[in-house]
Amino acid sequence: MSGSPGARRNPYALAALAVAATLAVALVLLALRPTLPSAAPTRSPTRAGPATPRTAPPGSELFVGAGDIGDCGSEGDSQTAAILDALPAAQVFTLGDNAYDDGTREQFERCYEPTWGRHRDRTWPSPGNHEYRTSGAAGYFDYFGGRAGPDRRGWYAFDLGAWRVYSLNSNCEPIGGCGRDSAQVAWLAADLAAYPKRCTLAFMHHPRFSSGAHGSDTSLELIWNTLYEAGVELVLAGHEHSYERFEPMNREGALDRAAGITLFVAGTGGRSLRGFDDPLATSAARGEAWGVLELTLSPDRWSSRFLAVEGASFTDEAEGTCHDPARFGRTALSARAGPATRRALGARRPPPIAPHRETPGRASPAANPAART
Repeated sequence: MSGSPGARRNPYALAALAVAATLAVALVLLALRPTLPSAAPTRSPTRAGPATPRTAPPGSELFVGAGDIGDCGSEGDSQTAAILDALPAAQVFTLGDNAYDDGTREQFERCYEPTWGRHRDRTWPSPGNHEYRTSGAAGYFDYFGGRAGPDRRGWYAFDLGAWRVYSLNSNCEPIGGCGRDSAQVAWLAADLAAYPKRCTLAFMHHPRFSSGAHGSDTSLELIWNTLYEAGVELVLAGHEHSYERFEPMNREGALDRAAGITLFVAGTGGRSLRGFDDPLATSAARGEAWGVLELTLSPDRWSSRFLAVEGASFTDEAEGTCHDPARFGRTALSARAGPATRRALGARRPPPIAPHRETPGRASPAANPAART
């Protein structure tokens, strides 16, 4: 027979004690929880915000911009212009469709000048299809003056540090085509031959290749091929209201890491954004956010980052080296451009424009109900 009743263990009492002890430990741990480090912290999306001001490394240049910009019915252009404000050392480019909807002089003054227009004296523009809704893109050429290049034709070249840079006119129909006998292709081939820089880029409005709603533009085939044959490193375009970066590509848009062109599409300057169709095989990064593309151009390499407006979570960065110049014989290019007159331009900067003047206030969104394209 077992011991006295006082020595026995009541199983119900023991269970109650165990529960009470467990609750006590839980309460202590709960009280201590705010002071204990988390074992697996949750990472918030990156907030790009206004760009952190910086200058290029010695011997390098900052080149920053976007396309599809000035829209009186959107605040996107004001937000992207604020990024330019934070990068005063950079030269600025535009990738066309600078002033919606029709590129008139009045729309430039009212919808572009109050935002990106305050950086006009350091801007290298290119025209878009909306500029040509006004005959001869007159509003564009009148607004930018000498900065839009000579003779109101919409293409020109200049040197930026160690780089040769081409602003091209991808509006092929109103300028008489972009084929073998076109004046622009002949000029481009001749200038590439006359200025065989180690590093070269070109920018224009329409993209030769794109995963966006407009898709790839086959009318630019000869321009793209001429740039590829010359060993050009970078091509920038807009038209799609989104951001896309491609792996280096050859004539057909196939991967070519040794000698291909890296294409950026950045129609993210302020117009309404759009999505993508099925991505092309060489598409490396895609995003839907207002922002600007910033390039650091060094004597033998480049780097890029997409700077989104405050509150957007998309970012992208890339880098590359310039091609080996021994692989490309630019002096033979002009023979492949057709029989049109071959004229090479000097590396002259355009003349300064007149000082800015006060312009009328921008229309409210309700005053600009036109369809966005």
